[in-house]
Amino acid sequence: MTEALADWVLKRKAESAMKRSRRASKISDQTEHVYGECQYATRKTWPWKRRVIYKAEVVRAANKEPKDNPRFVVTNLKQSPQWIYEKTYCQRGDVENRIKELHDGMQIGRTSCSNFLANTFRVLLTAAAYVLMQEMRLHLSSTRHARAQVSTLREHFLKLGAQVIVTVRRIMLHLPQAFPYRDSFHRLALSLGAQTG
Repeated sequence: MTEALADWVLKRKAESAMKRSRRASKISDQTEHVYGECQYATRKTWPWKRRVIYKAEVVRAANKEPKDNPRFVVTNLKQSPQWIYEKTYCQRGDVENRIKELHDGMQIGRTSCSNFLANTFRVLLTAAAYVLMQEMRLHLSSTRHARAQVSTLREHFLKLGAQVIVTVRRIMLHLPQAFPYRDSFHRLALSLGAQTG
């Protein structure tokens, strides 16, 4: 069975849910979705029918026509279709975002040394730096940077021009007055144990 035919069959199985979703979206003028499930088997590759859950969604955006957006997930989990989709399947996307952050934001793939141990050490340093970035994000939870990517955190909070004054008792950082993220930085510093004055 071709992928296009399988897609058509699954969409047909979800059509009654799509109709309910379209009606609800027309009434609310918002994006609406209806969850459901069906049994499905391919003709050649699956020896038995499998549980397929679906999200029959109609997406509405400003100044655009409503758009059908059905989604299908094959599963052997026993929970409700909504629970599986929102609590399991969507969480997978969040994990993929963290992997993308490690790759793109932290350059964990920069292993250009010819020595295996040197590359291993580089990966470990990158992983440790990522843990520190996660700690920063945790301490920024009450700010607009609570869900910021690591590249944004680096640009806004680590790449700063500051005057450093070292005395016997302490290290002081004097940030510029025109710093646009000063309030968030101040909260972050205090939550990490910095003291003012």
